[in-house]
Amino acid sequence: MSNIPLILISDDDPVVHEALSIYLDEENYQHVSVYDGEAALAVFKEKQPDLIILDLMMPKISGMDVCKEIRKSSNVPIIMLTAKGEEIDRILGLELGADDYIVKPFSPREVVARVKAVLRRANDPEAGKSSSILRFDGLEINIDNYEVLVDGVPVACTPKEVEILHLLASNPGQVMDREQILSKIWGYDYFGDTRTVDTHIKRIRQKIDSDNHKYALLTVYGVGYKFEPGQ
Repeated sequence: MSNIPLILISDDDPVVHEALSIYLDEENYQHVSVYDGEAALAVFKEKQPDLIILDLMMPKISGMDVCKEIRKSSNVPIIMLTAKGEEIDRILGLELGADDYIVKPFSPREVVARVKAVLRRANDPEAGKSSSILRFDGLEINIDNYEVLVDGVPVACTPKEVEILHLLASNPGQVMDREQILSKIWGYDYFGDTRTVDTHIKRIRQKIDSDNHKYALLTVYGVGYKFEPGQ
């Protein structure tokens, strides 16, 4: 198997494919193009790409639904493209398990920089080596297989939700601001709205909160968030 990453570009605009292909070629990435969501799923299953660039609005099956379907079986990195630029679409894409989003029109060079950053994080051999499994009263976070258990029962979390929870729980009692969380989880200087972190934290709380346990994901107003394991 080649160690050259294979990028799946899924967008219904030929100009996007042409522009991204030029820059991906410069970085010696392999790439394959599809123009609708149905084809994206077919190629994903057949070729198992290392990263997917996925347009939000596509014929046959939307990018949102493609992302949702892929996340049922794979944590392959996904970068979503959206022409709308609306916060709700960006947040929804990330909540469904996308690793990043980029609003059109964009610079192909920026997209490739994002591709490199996401792949670097995904392939970092040191990632998750230390304290990959964290255990608290009724809560277990396993970053190796991206699994969260509450009272021994698996809780459905997106990859980013698991990473944020693991990051905070790895540093109990330490307050982290939104910019720190964005930088550590996304792996570069984030260009988006820090409210994305608030949305992720809210969803994590809904999934792990329990009156039966002492751990808590707390808001430090005006600063950020911290994980308290309790006593």
